[in-house]
Formats: sequence, C-alpha cells, structure tokens
Amino acid sequence: MESKNDLVGHKVPPAHLIVRGIDKKFGGLQALKDADFEVARGEVMALVGDNGAGKSTLMKVLAGAYSADAGDFFLDGKRVSIKSPNDASALGIQIVYQDLALCENLDVAANLSLGKEPVKNGWRFLPYFLRPIDNLEMESKANKAIKRLQVRTLHSVRSKVSGLSGGQRQAIAIARAVGTESSVVMLDEPTAALGVAQTKQVLEVVKRLRDTNHAVVYISHNMQDIFEVSDRITVLRHGQNVSTFITSNTTPDEVVVAMTRGLDKNSVGSV
Repeated sequence: MESKNDLVGHKVPPAHLIVRGIDKKFGGLQALKDADFEVARGEVMALVGDNGAGKSTLMKVLAGAYSADAGDFFLDGKRVSIKSPNDASALGIQIVYQDLALCENLDVAANLSLGKEPVKNGWRFLPYFLRPIDNLEMESKANKAIKRLQVRTLHSVRSKVSGLSGGQRQAIAIARAVGTESSVVMLDEPTAALGVAQTKQVLEVVKRLRDTNHAVVYISHNMQDIFEVSDRITVLRHGQNVSTFITSNTTPDEVVVAMTRGLDKNSVGSV
C-alpha cells in the first residue's frame, strides 16, 4: 500500500500504519466517513479537530476498541485486520487514554509489568496466578523502560504511583505502552490538566519516542504543544480528514482554518 509522501519539497518517511476509507456509525450518527490516516516510524503525527470531529473515534478504531464499519488497515504495506483490542495489541498498536489506567496502590515496576509479570524459574508448572513473581526481573525491566525514555524525575521504580505527579504518571503510562514491543503509540490529550513543568516533562518523553523508532499519534487541543512535538498534523472535520500539514511548513492559523472551515485535500500545503 503506497502513501503520499512528498509535500512542498519535504520528504516524508514511508508510512508504517495506513488506514483508508474508514467508516463508523453509532445509530444515525456518522462519526467517521471515508477517513484516511497514516503515520510513519520515527514520526509524531498530531491528530486535531473540533469536538465531535472524530478524533477519539478514529483512535479507538485503530486501538480495536471500536470495530470499523468499512475501511482497510495496512502495516508496512501489508493488509491487516483490527477488530478488537487484542488484534491491535498483537500488531504492536498501543493507546494511552487520558485516565492512564494505572493502579495507584502498586509501584512503578508493578504497573509496567501489569498482566505480564515475570515469574521465577522452576515454578512454571503451576497455574499462572500461583507462580511467584520474579521481583528482581520486574524491577530490572522497569529500570530499562524508564532509562529508554530518559524519565529523569523518577528516582525509584519502587515508588508508589499514588505519590507521583501528573507528569510522572503520564511518563509511566507511555513507558508501559512502549514496553510491550509496540510500534505505534497513540496518546490522548497527554498534557491535559498538567502544569507548565509537568507538561514540559511529558513533551520531552513524546519527543524521545522518535529515537525509539515508534510511530506516534498525538491528540491534543493545545496548538503550542502540537507545534512543539509534531512532524505532521492531520486535521479531522465532520469525521473526515480535510488536510495533512508538514508542521514546519504551516502555521497555527492555517490549521485552525482547516479545522473550522475545511480544506480541499489537494490544496496547497496539504497532502
């Protein structure tokens, strides 16, 4: 499956994840209509639009939380099926929702291995829920995940999540998504309700996902954050993508115009 990858002289990496012609209805409401989307490895693709534009619906379709009524999915040019969260996870597609889904009574290491805890050798004959957890291995894996994303404000992976700041919690949720051998990480409003310092911390973690060769989908209403971290910006309006911009070749005003008025997909400045 080929994607459009040249815009105003700016070469875009080959797309890792491509979706074409996605439709999704909820009763009489057409949430997505013939929506196209793509993101490359080592790229942060921002997904923007007014409330009700279809951003969250598209993300949940990609994560398998919703099943598309029509459309095709491709990973590295190969057609794939995404009909459930298990399908998406098996394909390396992970999502970090706004509520983060962290267990506050557990420490960082336990949260990063939640559901996939390493067990001690010699006990694999027992049912999984009876096998003793290898805490040293779990701690080692957690330290590697934190080091990979350079989360410098976290002093110990044995810290309880309940005692962490909002920015630290976001970083842990992102590290968990990355630690599952994922190739696509989708972030839903990761800086919402965070202070200036915490927002900066989260944005630095998002930027480092480029270095880990992930394809990142970044949903936000904050234009300043979008222009700081994204490589491209896809605009949704009424369930359709109306334009895709190279971030360095556009302005917030142009993006807002696309969000509020719509643009021809073939217009100057869009893919």
